[in-house]
Amino acid sequence: MTEDLSFRRKPLTPEERQARDAARRVEAEKAMRDHEEAQKAFHANRERLKAERLAREAAAAKG
Repeated sequence: MTEDLSFRRKPLTPEERQARDAARRVEAEKAMRDHEEAQKAFHANRERLKAERLAREAAAAKG
């Protein structure tokens, strides 16, 4: 009985491996930047909403 090995991937050449690793690094850096931007936007929005809430509460306490 012979084994069908056609499903196996061909080994990557060193150049292909370097290209793949470089692409993964670029994608990871972009994901990190996107995450940091989202976090900054989230915190800025939270601080804005907090300031609005405190202003409303102060106005309600006055009168």
